[in-house]
Amino acid sequence: MIDEILKFNREFVANRGYEKFQTSKFPDKRIAIVTCMDTRLVELLPAALGIKNGDVKMIKNAGATITNPFDSTMRSLLVAVYELGVNEIMVIGHTGCGVQGMDADEMLELMRRRGIDDEHISLMRHCGIDLNGWLHGFTYTADAVNETVDLIRNHPLMAKDIRVAGYIMDSDTGLLQSL
Repeated sequence: MIDEILKFNREFVANRGYEKFQTSKFPDKRIAIVTCMDTRLVELLPAALGIKNGDVKMIKNAGATITNPFDSTMRSLLVAVYELGVNEIMVIGHTGCGVQGMDADEMLELMRRRGIDDEHISLMRHCGIDLNGWLHGFTYTADAVNETVDLIRNHPLMAKDIRVAGYIMDSDTGLLQSL
């Protein structure tokens, strides 16, 4: 599959398909969106929000959550605010998220089945990594979004004049529900 993607990429560049996507690194709408990596949202979310290439900084991860105040999502938001002019942040979870109800023990078992041995898992724990906490999902999407909004708003390095709001998107229709 990767080879097919690379072949398409060469043709895309040769045909100058990139020209309609050219923009600057600064988001025109001065908004950053933290959302889920769910495949249903790839085209639905921008279409449902009326955003196009260059409008926003889009940060995606599993569950649209920040699991640690110093993880890469929080770092990306700080860069967006201080380096790229973002002044509003939307956290958008969605219905039917795969992280909802995710079980850490189940995930660790899936890792073992794919060849990760217990020695590596034990090493992570010995290094102080709480694998069960890190790999655990959430029960309610609204609670997860609200916790992430709260973490961003109250982060010691986040500017206090940044508007931060949480939403849940219907994965079928794109309708946003404000929290």
